Amino acid sequence: MALAFGATPSFAQDTGTLAKIKSSGSITVGHRDASIPFSYLDDKQQPMGYSLDLCAKVIDAIKAELKMSSLKVLMQPVTGATRIPLLANGTIDIECGSTTNNAARQQQVAYTMTSFVTANRFISKKADNLKTLSDLKGKTVVSTSGTTNIKQITELNAAQNLGLNILAAKDHAESFLMVGTGRAAAFIMDDILLAGLAANHPTPDQWQISADALSVEPYGIMLRKDDPAFKKVVDGAMTAMMKSGEINKIYAKWFQQPIPPKGINLNIPMGDALKRVIANPTDSPDPAVYK
Repeated sequence: MALAFGATPSFAQDTGTLAKIKSSGSITVGHRDASIPFSYLDDKQQPMGYSLDLCAKVIDAIKAELKMSSLKVLMQPVTGATRIPLLANGTIDIECGSTTNNAARQQQVAYTMTSFVTANRFISKKADNLKTLSDLKGKTVVSTSGTTNIKQITELNAAQNLGLNILAAKDHAESFLMVGTGRAAAFIMDDILLAGLAANHPTPDQWQISADALSVEPYGIMLRKDDPAFKKVVDGAMTAMMKSGEINKIYAKWFQQPIPPKGINLNIPMGDALKRVIANPTDSPDPAVYK
C-alpha cells in the first residue's frame, strides 16, 4: 500500500512539462516570424524579440528548478493558426510570441503574467483617408488567420452591418502586403504590431493607424493547460523580472532603442496599463482589468 500511494505523485509529475523537459534535456519554444518587436526573424533568419528575451529568463528559471547545468533550446516556428494546436499536442512546450490572453483561449491553454497590453486597430494608406470603422463600410479588409482580431472584425461586421469583405492571410507580413498592393483597404491587428510593420516599411510615412481602438488585448507567454507545476515556475520567473525591474530594461531594449535588422527605434514608451501590471502582476484575461 505504501508503495502504491508513493507512486501516485511521481506518476503525476512524470506527465508534466517539467518532467518532459528533464527527460529529453530540451525545451521547444514556439516563435513567430513577423511579430515585430515581440518575436520575429532577423536578416539572418534568427528568431529574436521582446517575448523571446523574456522566455530566455524563464528558461533559466526552469534550468534552476530542474537542477540542470545545460538545456537544449529548440526553436519551432508557429503561426496564428498553429500555435495553440502545437502547444496542446506537445510539439512546443512554451509559446513566446504576441498572443492575446482571453477567456475563450483559456479553455484550451494557460498563460503566465501579462507582458504587454495593446489594442485592436487597423492600418491603411494615409492617402485613402480611412480613420474610423465606419470608413471601412463596403470595403475589403484583411486580418491574420487564427487571431482574435479576425474573429472580432467578423462579429463587428455582422453587428454593425458594415458589408465588409474579410480576407484571412497566413501571417502578419502577408496581411500587410495585401494592403500595400491594394488587395485590401485595411489590415486589422494589434496596434503595436502594426506600428512595427509600418516602421520597417521602406516608406513608413505613407501609413496611418486608426485612432479608434476596437478592443484591449493583453499579451502573455502561452503554456499548456492544467500543468500547475510548470506554470508556477514560469509565473515565478515573470514575477521576479517585474519585481526586480529587469522587465523594464528588456522593454527599453526592444521599444525604445534601435532594433535589428534595420536599426529602427520604435520609440514607444511603456503604457500605463503595463506599468500597473508590473506593479501588480496578473494573468487575467479580462480586458477590464487593464483599462
